[in-house]
Amino acid sequence: MSKTKIEWTEVTWNPITGCTKVSEGCRHCYAETMSNRLKAMGTPKYTNGFRLSLHEEALCEPFQWKQPTTVFVCSMSDIFHENVPFSFIDRIMNVIEQTPQHKYQILTKRVERMADYFSSKDIPPNIWTGVTVENADVKGRIDILRSIQSPLRFLSCEPLLGDLGILNLEKIGWVIVGGESGVQARPMKKVWVENLWNQCQAKNVPFFFKQWGTWGEDGQKRNKKENGNLLNGVIVQSIPNLD
Repeated sequence: MSKTKIEWTEVTWNPITGCTKVSEGCRHCYAETMSNRLKAMGTPKYTNGFRLSLHEEALCEPFQWKQPTTVFVCSMSDIFHENVPFSFIDRIMNVIEQTPQHKYQILTKRVERMADYFSSKDIPPNIWTGVTVENADVKGRIDILRSIQSPLRFLSCEPLLGDLGILNLEKIGWVIVGGESGVQARPMKKVWVENLWNQCQAKNVPFFFKQWGTWGEDGQKRNKKENGNLLNGVIVQSIPNLD
């Protein structure tokens, strides 16, 4: 188990690490930066840095967690990366099925491959499936996600890099929004966030505003901690409850 500072989950589980870039949201990948830092620190799991790596020894970790836990799967990779064999994903799914007390969140930018994988398999009832939607160019991911028979489908609009316009939120059960962090972070405009918030309120979809990131609500660049996570003066961090 790896405790995490990611506000919308409890722990991360990384039987896969490393990835390659597929869209604008990947440009300043936090996982790449962290992986290279861990490699430099001599952390055995990150000997390969950010090269895609499968970790069989990590598969058994969820069996050791006694309390029901919300788990972000492959926070340091993409489980549906084209170089991850379906046979290895099968092994991950087997662990998920054998630990029904935990809730697993799977987020991908490769939703086509996720749809292909689940086209002939039932999704375990303790899985939430999500896609990253960082700008309008990749809104098509939502339609593919909607076709997957998942207990809950969610959108991660982080880093939010542009106005997403009107979204079709049919069969979408959660929307997460956040700004980019780091020296090279790109700004997120308040009007983009409010647009999504308003649409979620209108459709009664839980909305989770994670953070402003490096650029604040006022459009000024500063430390992300100073910018915080208030939206119009309040914390908006709703999480679906399917119990």
